[in-house]
Amino acid sequence: MKKTLLFGLMLLFLATVSAQKSGNPVFPGWYADPEATIFGDKYWIYPTFSAPYKQQIFMDAFSSPDLVNWTKHSRIIDNSAIKWAWRAMWAPAIVEKEGKYYLFFAANDIQNDEEEGGIGIGVSDSPEGPFRDYLGKPLLDKFHNGAQPIDQFVFKDVDGQYYMIYGGWRHCNITKLNDDFTGFVPFDDGTVFKEITPEGYVEGSVMFIRDGKYYFMWSEGGWTGPNYRVAYAISDSPMGPFERIGVVLEQDDKIANGAGHHSVINVPGTDDWYIVYHRRPLSETDGNSRMTCIDKMKFDGNGKILPVVMTNEGVKARPLSEVK
Repeated sequence: MKKTLLFGLMLLFLATVSAQKSGNPVFPGWYADPEATIFGDKYWIYPTFSAPYKQQIFMDAFSSPDLVNWTKHSRIIDNSAIKWAWRAMWAPAIVEKEGKYYLFFAANDIQNDEEEGGIGIGVSDSPEGPFRDYLGKPLLDKFHNGAQPIDQFVFKDVDGQYYMIYGGWRHCNITKLNDDFTGFVPFDDGTVFKEITPEGYVEGSVMFIRDGKYYFMWSEGGWTGPNYRVAYAISDSPMGPFERIGVVLEQDDKIANGAGHHSVINVPGTDDWYIVYHRRPLSETDGNSRMTCIDKMKFDGNGKILPVVMTNEGVKARPLSEVK
């Protein structure tokens, strides 16, 4: 009898855990441009602190074993470490390479080649930092092909080559990073920055591979407006060409507006995908009132991304410890 009762309580506990949901937003506070990834047995989200530009001089991170319970890691990087950054530290992107964690970010919102700022890199021995200035200067501080040096995404291809895909002002470039992330490697034709801008592109690049195809996603519209949204294209190469297929994430007049600037998580060894993005509550009019959310991302039988259904409930617990 006792064993039966114990077994019943265990089943009830497991059912309760599996029924847990993250809720949206997944953590409190105004945070935008989330970079989501997996390191070891934890999910990580690295967002922009959403505030007026001059207040954006640090970044926090959040970790979770299951997408539901999140731990805040405060000020993993700030302008006391990045001496050349004085405002607008935006849109982190992070990769692990040979035991080091490289946090790419944009700073200062430069408007021309004469201003100080652009895309920099912090480095740490741990995903929660603290991150120090890797180069002591921006990695990229100039405009190429009309692309403002912001909103970088770092993509590792199947052959081990790392690419940086970036750009604002409706232009997107791809460039090859060298082995130690101190500079760039020219393409075979001698060019360093190749434009791959698809129709409708504004900012917020993301790339991933599924079933041998390269999915390129980006944000369209104005980040302070209700028309902010995410579109995508598919190609056989990270170089494209990328022909716009359609919109997969946009405002819902019952849930939120300003939905965009996202990232994507694929649970290792599965075809389970999540989109992590920011959106603005319907009650808010301040452009900086953005919160980080997560919902499922699904594909049809032809590999096309289905429209994302935004929710207030978020997603069920998905412990990485259960992934084989």
